[in-house]
Amino acid sequence: MFGIPLLLRGARSAEPTAEGARLANDLSSAFALIASSVEQLQPGPLTLSCSSTIMMSWVIPRIGAFHKLHPDIELRFNMNYDRIDFVRDEISVAIRNSMIEPPKEVIIRDMVDEWIGPVCAAEYAARHFRTASDLHQCVLLAAKTRPGGWADWVKASAQSFELRPQKSYDHFYLLIQAAACGLGVAMVPKILVLDDLRSGKLVAPLGFVAGPFKIVLWIAPHLRARTETKALVDWLTKEFRQPGMQSETVKAAPIKLLQAASS
Repeated sequence: MFGIPLLLRGARSAEPTAEGARLANDLSSAFALIASSVEQLQPGPLTLSCSSTIMMSWVIPRIGAFHKLHPDIELRFNMNYDRIDFVRDEISVAIRNSMIEPPKEVIIRDMVDEWIGPVCAAEYAARHFRTASDLHQCVLLAAKTRPGGWADWVKASAQSFELRPQKSYDHFYLLIQAAACGLGVAMVPKILVLDDLRSGKLVAPLGFVAGPFKIVLWIAPHLRARTETKALVDWLTKEFRQPGMQSETVKAAPIKLLQAASS
């Protein structure tokens, strides 16, 4: 049709020529524009994207309040913590860490600073961990998705020493469970352990400090004016700014720690 090669075919693969790559890029943008225009006329269900750990530890315990406020809104979930294509993946809003590069043209809303700190089971703290210097004799745990977590905390809390984790887990929810089972001290974002701290399942003897990243919302630009999208964004914004999400002390944990120490 064009009279020029668009692909260079090899024995087992094909690579685009410069003209082919340019055509593919332009057509992809055009098809995405068509898809987003159609979705504005016939939008699919409202879809929230976030990591599995945020879904388990923060969204699910709170989502009942959203359903009570908006019983007529159908809300679906997408388990993902990396980059997304809002049109292809049919996502309306995403909860993300600011360390992740956002898609082009996405609308970004800063929610809160991500506060980080070491947590463990109360019994483990009673035996091994009361001050920052005690961390040298503790088993330090980390998530493979945040390999620099301990270094971030050392810098943010102005410690004068280095710490390296001895064990790593594939996901934060596995890391948190390991800490709760007394396997060591985990470096985690506060948002992921709020309810565990309140219940006494975990304690944070040193509290939390503001880390280098933020919790943000990514909003699909072609769905930003949709009533359902606005309702979800407003609700998430309110929930993220509830007491305890940042520097505020989470009560009950110190009580559990003292109980464990005296038992």
